[in-house]
Amino acid sequence: MTQPVSGFRARLDALAPVRRTAFMAALTERLLPNAGFYAEANGTASALDTTRELRKLLDLVWEQLRVRDAKIDFSLQAEKVTAFEPAEEDDSFGARRALEAVMALTACIDVLISEEPEAALKISRLSADGVRALIDLQAGEGIEQEALETMIREHPLMIDERDFQDAVLESVEAPQLSRDDWRALKQLGRNEDVSNLGLSLQD
Repeated sequence: MTQPVSGFRARLDALAPVRRTAFMAALTERLLPNAGFYAEANGTASALDTTRELRKLLDLVWEQLRVRDAKIDFSLQAEKVTAFEPAEEDDSFGARRALEAVMALTACIDVLISEEPEAALKISRLSADGVRALIDLQAGEGIEQEALETMIREHPLMIDERDFQDAVLESVEAPQLSRDDWRALKQLGRNEDVSNLGLSLQD
């Protein structure tokens, strides 16, 4: 009997490629509403509509994971994702979070074209960094670095982020993934339409 792999990164590295991609897809599900809220703030589309369009593209990733011989042109899908990128000159907080969502979706598609073992860890950090950026913004200026680090570590959103990523990783580590398990994993990623920043499409 093999010993369980300890350590978050080691556990990610130990996953089969399809399971690492599933981990990425679940985290990306939770990031997509951030791109939707950015679009709504800029008057280009509603948050719900933008998130729905992005999820249609992510649905193709899920389909490929469930049906290994599905014939999907992911090079074409990657081109479609670029339409949702914020303007390059926009360096606002919302634009950066929207870009993170687009980057995560692009990474999910790219690993189905050409495998990149580090991609899952990159999305894990991308999601956590977005939460960190929000807490840092809310903290404002004048707070000492040590106090800020403690605030970030103990903030409810960061605790939720760690718990969420742990739950997703545990799910993709299951010995077998049935059709129901794939659906449950996707639903877990959607997180009841609440993003990693605590923004809800239901509000």
